[in-house]
Amino acid sequence: MITKDTAEPKLEFAGASPYDRYVKASVLTALQEPWSEDPAEMAFLVTTQVMELWFTLLVHEWRTARDALAQDRAQDALAALHRSLPQLTALNASWTPIASLTPGQFNSYRAALGEGSGFQSAMYRHLEFLLGDKSASLLQPHRGVPRVHAELEAALHSPSLYDAVLAHLARQGFEVPAEVLERDLSQRYEPHPGVEAVWTRIYADLRHEKLVELGEALTDVAELVGRWRTDHLLATRRAMGSKQGTGGSAGVAWLEKRANKIVFPELWTARSYV
Repeated sequence: MITKDTAEPKLEFAGASPYDRYVKASVLTALQEPWSEDPAEMAFLVTTQVMELWFTLLVHEWRTARDALAQDRAQDALAALHRSLPQLTALNASWTPIASLTPGQFNSYRAALGEGSGFQSAMYRHLEFLLGDKSASLLQPHRGVPRVHAELEAALHSPSLYDAVLAHLARQGFEVPAEVLERDLSQRYEPHPGVEAVWTRIYADLRHEKLVELGEALTDVAELVGRWRTDHLLATRRAMGSKQGTGGSAGVAWLEKRANKIVFPELWTARSYV
């Protein structure tokens, strides 16, 4: 007699298996095409492709949170932000296979990258735009792919996650400065003392427990993004020192500048006044 414990899994399907149709595993595992003869290049290629998938998921979660806040559905926004935290942790862990490359190891396939650089990642640019770090000039590398360029241009002019947070706070009765709420959304967000005062008020009053929870979820995101940037800097410094980056950037000097940028700045500075 066949029972649930002894039944064999179904092995025959017409066409691709249901698993492959859903996960597209055969597509994913066919995307690795090393451009050098060095077998170690495969680890670099797979690692960066995995990072792209994490970027895609994080953009999805933060867009979900932003759109929920636009409708004042704070709990749905919190759920998305909380989901994104282990995802960010996993993204940061993605550095592990390539974090300790020596210059010689990296140089063995660096030439294959040519002018390629993670700086040119469209999905990472979406992620940074959602964090409020915007610049129209950063659309330039994507002009050759009209669909991607159009999507990024739309993201440039759309509210960031933090813009949605501040608009939500304003609708809850907090005095978010008008110049912040009405600012040019295509510009990089800059810290404002009026926003710092709003967060100070929220954190100083125990009645604002739910908004503190929102603030802490955003702070967790900011902290993990900061670690990502620092890990990127350290891995690059270890692999190539202060040489120019593969995409023509200043390399480590550029990454140092990025690592010093604080995400959601007033959430950090307000703590000094609570």
